[in-house]
Amino acid sequence: MSVIPDPIAAGLAAGWQVTDGAQLPADQTLEADVVIVGSGAGGGVTAEILALSGLKVIIVEEGALKSSRDFKMREAEAYPTLYQESAARKTKDKGITILQGRTVGGSTTINWTSSFRTPDITLRHWNQHFGLGDYTPATLAPWFGMMEERLHISDWPTPPNENNGLLRRGAAKLNIPTGLIRRNVNGCWNLGYCGMGCPTNAKQSMLVTTIPSALQHGAHLLTRTRAEQLVIKNDRVTELSCVALAADGLSPTGRRVTLRAKHFVLAGGAINTPALLMRSTAPDPHGLLGKRTFLHPTVVSAGLFEQRVDGYAGAPQSVYSDHFLHTERIDGPVGYKLEAPPLHPLLFATTMPGFGTQHAGVMRQFPHVHALLALLRDGFHADAPGGSVALVHGAPVLDYPISDFLWDGARRALLTMAEIQFAAGAQSVTPVHERGEAYRTWAQAQAGINALPYKLLQTKVVSAHVMGGCGMADDERLGVTSSRGRYHGLTNLSVHDGSLFPTSIGANPQLSIYGIVARLASGLAQQLTGQPAVRPTAS
Repeated sequence: MSVIPDPIAAGLAAGWQVTDGAQLPADQTLEADVVIVGSGAGGGVTAEILALSGLKVIIVEEGALKSSRDFKMREAEAYPTLYQESAARKTKDKGITILQGRTVGGSTTINWTSSFRTPDITLRHWNQHFGLGDYTPATLAPWFGMMEERLHISDWPTPPNENNGLLRRGAAKLNIPTGLIRRNVNGCWNLGYCGMGCPTNAKQSMLVTTIPSALQHGAHLLTRTRAEQLVIKNDRVTELSCVALAADGLSPTGRRVTLRAKHFVLAGGAINTPALLMRSTAPDPHGLLGKRTFLHPTVVSAGLFEQRVDGYAGAPQSVYSDHFLHTERIDGPVGYKLEAPPLHPLLFATTMPGFGTQHAGVMRQFPHVHALLALLRDGFHADAPGGSVALVHGAPVLDYPISDFLWDGARRALLTMAEIQFAAGAQSVTPVHERGEAYRTWAQAQAGINALPYKLLQTKVVSAHVMGGCGMADDERLGVTSSRGRYHGLTNLSVHDGSLFPTSIGANPQLSIYGIVARLASGLAQQLTGQPAVRPTAS
């Protein structure tokens, strides 16, 4: 087998400006035109567009720089090194597990490649309720198109693996429409281990696309460097104070980095960005900072099949259904998107309920288990206002209460998923709930799921989609950022990540971030240079 090229190793050898905070021998002060905090979907897109436009850019990343040679397709290695809090980040009450990236490329390095444009119905809601009249399918289409070309987002031509195929077949028997998910891959080997970093560099994450491009055009990347506080004077940010982290990526080394720039862009994600602003006592006259933070709270159903499903093999997500997003009004009973998540032993073991012998029995069935998940579309109803980010000893914590309104959606979603799995031929279906049982018939499942108590720590709730907290609205009473991504009250600060969204998206959010941020970053580049932004192209 031929050796897989490592663009990161090649770039470092060619002289990229990359500074590992763990190796800093002394404090540093650096200056640039623009400092960008975060290297994920928002930070990566921004860095490339600004660097291509001739601006001097510094990118600050809390995680380490890893590459394909580090991605061994092993959960025990991937989660501690590539995820926030070792893939165990929790809400304040420990009721929701949140999967977020913490490495160069952010969550794009470890996501499952699912790519959807922002739904039209979501944009219409933003127009009507947040005054975002320029956020329409027509105005955003060129930006989505540009980023789809840049990141090779296209239809996935390979037949779905059995895990996704069961969703399609079961739904078809019930006349529930499904669709195929587009993916940001180029030369994909169809391995199925996307959540542990792509070992073949096929996933077109920021790690192998926009960040290398920005570095090739003179950007400077700081890794294992935590953005601690913005220094604000009057209505401007004058500098960013950062802390260098040791090789473990957690403990400070005692070294500090001071960054000065004409403009600052925050793209650390919808938990860390509001937290940085809070630590900096940024203006918040209407008390909106960190509020309306959304998760697409997600519930899971496990079906047992006679045949092997091998949910770990093949493209993680390739089939979906939006049918239950459109059966009610967007601001009516909460709707949900259906997808089939990949299954890997550690993630499966920590998700499934039970202890001891019971849990061991579940794990022995692992090759025959099929999973469905339902993403609840929060943020469109008064009883689904999201959560709020606060600081505990300077660290961010998300408080996300789940209302009866959302629990009703969870119950309906578990019923839907069980019915689809039985229609697909499941021998039994187990809702992922501490009191859930392996129901042998659809009638048993209906009765059992309807009778379950819907409470935190009993119903398993997870999320990989964090949005909001710095919501957009030109009316400062409705949002903390403008429709151009500018932070209200600070003339040289922008936010370019999913925290901009005034509601959840109702779909996997990476392409929404790519397209919307491409537009915002291009506008920023034009303002700072006086010239039209340079359009990125696929390599």
